[in-house]
Amino acid sequence: MIKITVDTHTHTSVSAHAFSTLEENLAAAAKKGLEGIAMTNHGPDLGDGAVWFHFKSARHLPRWVNGVRLLPGAEVDIMDKKGRLDIEDKYLKDLELVIASFHTPCFPENSPIEDVTEAWLNVMDNEHVDVLGHMGDGRYMCDYEAVVKKAKETGKIIEINNHSFRVRAGSDVNCRQIALLCKKYSVPVVLSTDAHFSLEVGEVPNSIRLMEEIDFPEELILNTSLKKLCDYLKVEI
Repeated sequence: MIKITVDTHTHTSVSAHAFSTLEENLAAAAKKGLEGIAMTNHGPDLGDGAVWFHFKSARHLPRWVNGVRLLPGAEVDIMDKKGRLDIEDKYLKDLELVIASFHTPCFPENSPIEDVTEAWLNVMDNEHVDVLGHMGDGRYMCDYEAVVKKAKETGKIIEINNHSFRVRAGSDVNCRQIALLCKKYSVPVVLSTDAHFSLEVGEVPNSIRLMEEIDFPEELILNTSLKKLCDYLKVEI
């Protein structure tokens, strides 16, 4: 049975469309026995995301709270085909886990597959991006094999987003295809909640079910161990 010990994608009430504070998320993680949690709030261009100073200040947060390792991070929005992000590199460089993803206010939904693919490929040239977020979103179809192969070349992590199975049409089918390609090319993944409420922290049943159905190698699931994840990210525990 696969079990995650670090939730790599959570949001706080810094964004108006999320409903819990960082302290509440950390308390939920401690109660559930998680080893760690990443705080990955949205950037400014989403509309209600955090301002740049939030990410500059995040590096000063304590790394351990009630036995839970806090990884300051961000979920940055991809703005165009060139892979431009809505948070500057000078703020990303001091964060410990950076997710890049698509959202409709920032990149047109149902864009041509070629445009979305080009954007992903360019994003992976950014050394500060660690994770490709909710790739299975049916509004942003791409050449999955090309993206996964470049993730292998660049050392990027693919996210299997539990939240997507409920809110992003097509994600169940698309995530299966992506996961099978990650298995084929030995690309590491994380199973994340994308929690917007503290009770969601650590809960990834849909992602786990998919991984078990395709017999995905557990050694490639980085957030089954805090040490495994931190070693890969090259950050101290």
